[in-house]
Amino acid sequence: MLEEHVEKSWRYLGDPRIVFYSPTMIYRFGPFELDLEKAELRADGEIRSIEPQVFALLALLVANGERVVSKDEIIEKVWDGRPVSESAVSSRIKSARQVLGDDGKSQRYVRTIHRRGFRFVAEARSVSGDSPLLAAVEPAAENVRASDGLPPLEDLERPSIAVLPFRLIGEAGSHAAIADAVPHELIAELARLRWLFVTARGSSFRLRSPDIDAPEVGRLLGVHYCLSGAVEVAGERLAVNVELADTRSAGVVWADSLRGSIDDVHAFREQIRARVITALDLEIPLHEAALARLKGTEQLDAWSAYHLGLQHVYRFNRQDNAQAAALFTRAIDLDPGFARAHAGLSFVHFQTAFMRHSEDLAGEIELARRHADRGLQLEPMDPFVNFTMGRSFWLEGKLTESLGWLERATSISPNFAQGIYARAWTEALEGHGLESRRHADLAMRLSPLDPLYYAMLGTRAFAHMARAEYEPAAEWAERAARAPGAHVLIALIAATAHAIVGNKSHAESWAANVRSRNPTLTRQDFFRSFPMKQQEMRLRVSKALQQLRF
Repeated sequence: MLEEHVEKSWRYLGDPRIVFYSPTMIYRFGPFELDLEKAELRADGEIRSIEPQVFALLALLVANGERVVSKDEIIEKVWDGRPVSESAVSSRIKSARQVLGDDGKSQRYVRTIHRRGFRFVAEARSVSGDSPLLAAVEPAAENVRASDGLPPLEDLERPSIAVLPFRLIGEAGSHAAIADAVPHELIAELARLRWLFVTARGSSFRLRSPDIDAPEVGRLLGVHYCLSGAVEVAGERLAVNVELADTRSAGVVWADSLRGSIDDVHAFREQIRARVITALDLEIPLHEAALARLKGTEQLDAWSAYHLGLQHVYRFNRQDNAQAAALFTRAIDLDPGFARAHAGLSFVHFQTAFMRHSEDLAGEIELARRHADRGLQLEPMDPFVNFTMGRSFWLEGKLTESLGWLERATSISPNFAQGIYARAWTEALEGHGLESRRHADLAMRLSPLDPLYYAMLGTRAFAHMARAEYEPAAEWAERAARAPGAHVLIALIAATAHAIVGNKSHAESWAANVRSRNPTLTRQDFFRSFPMKQQEMRLRVSKALQQLRF
């Protein structure tokens, strides 16, 4: 990930003196701004006319600039899998290039990757309003290899990490211990992530030299990753800089900088711990998947196959879900005792039933439950495994049972953002709007770059519906439907929310979007996916769906 953090856009979390970066809905590249919330493409501040499908295509490519997007995925996301000709895709690609002043020869923005698909190749930055937030994720380097003397990736059972003592900069006085206290707490918290091997404090804290580099840490401790940091005290202000490095390549995988007041050091260290744990839970799997893509599929070990499967399963379309199923199955074939691979297959079958990609819903629910149960037999304390078991009950409308498993997942790992989001979603469907809103906000705060971020936004919309707050519900639903990767059911939430508050044009527009992507979707399908228990909420939604002819 790029380390550049230019002019910051701050968001206050709890104590107004403790600040973090806020999520964004705009991408900037060259003279252009792609505003996902307003569905606008601007060039030097002037709005460019662009067809809705071309905008959707461009948003898909920009949001996934780190990889090639296949024609099948474009059809799945832009046309929701409806049969279209290759010429239709080519026509939209041509239109996207034209509106950017690009063409098939120069390919400065959209590059054709022969026989694979298309990729957005210009450097794009996420921004919030007028303030740049975070630079876009760089594509994984194609020359990443294991360092000499280290065992290759396939010889290790799971990713491993050492957390080094942080360097202390400045005069900290009585707070000097924070440089050791924060990494010590991180070691204890990371040890709760059952998929990650964490070197004990007694070993990692012996490496205090400021000159030691990542490959040396890897050689001495036999780990794939090291987390280092620095604590800087300047008067009443406290800054903590953290960096995750790959010991095999010495490359920086993730870095962040957090600031607060030294008077609130205890609240601040809790924020640091939550921020780092959540980031590592997301960034290490992403990096492992990037490394796995460098090998031929026939060479993948169980762990690599699992992480490649994760890359596909979060895209919520038929083709990627099928590829995820094949990769999770391969992981299990290689290692039948791999609990998270069973949980991955549970997620696949959950998605198949949730998105109505099969007529055999009972069979898919049974498979989702069976694989989650097998994962629990193998690793009952894994939060992801408990999460998938909770989701399997959701498919049957058994929200109380679902919530019990999701609460267990988040008690095992209090910073498990997807578990917290799923818990919020379930609480909203049960009618507990206040709890749902609190947990949805926490999930978005913990994982602002999550592949399911659009669903977190949608959860916030449902939380407002549960409290009969329909105006803010429509606003959050609109944001969710415009977010990268949002599937067709999210668009139907937006249509419904706008219909309830009387935003007829918006409601009809999103209803048309839904029909263009899935003309067979019905009101019954919506309630099977979202089994609302609160009677008033269900009646309001049902009436809105009837008005929209679903």
